[in-house]
Amino acid sequence: MPPVIIWMLGALGAAIVGRLVYREAQRVNSELHPERAAPVDERAGARTLERDPQTGVYRPK
Repeated sequence: MPPVIIWMLGALGAAIVGRLVYREAQRVNSELHPERAAPVDERAGARTLERDPQTGVYRPK
């Protein structure tokens, strides 16, 4: 078998194993920290900015 094919098979195998390890880590983390699994409202408490047309500076609204 040419070395290029062996390298390609090795890279494909490493990618598959890496993906499996990543999924398993995500599953374990979701079990250990269920409170982090809930989506966070990113805009809660955030202020909006308004552009000042004269200076071009953004200021809190």
